[in-house]
Amino acid sequence: MSTTPDVHWVKSSYSANGGNNCVEWAPSIALATGTVPVRDSKDTSLPGFTVSGSAWSTFVGSLKAQS
Repeated sequence: MSTTPDVHWVKSSYSANGGNNCVEWAPSIALATGTVPVRDSKDTSLPGFTVSGSAWSTFVGSLKAQS
């Protein structure tokens, strides 16, 4: 997946205070396609990847359960 400049990427609110150890996702693409683009927030020039909406929900749910 290439990095497209007009895509709005969102970083977790848990990544505040300069934390760059996080992933970013593109919600507008997820809504339009049902797949979730994900990329590394430390180096956004690297190619990202996509996961299914259900895989993303499982991932986010498991992170919420740990906090």
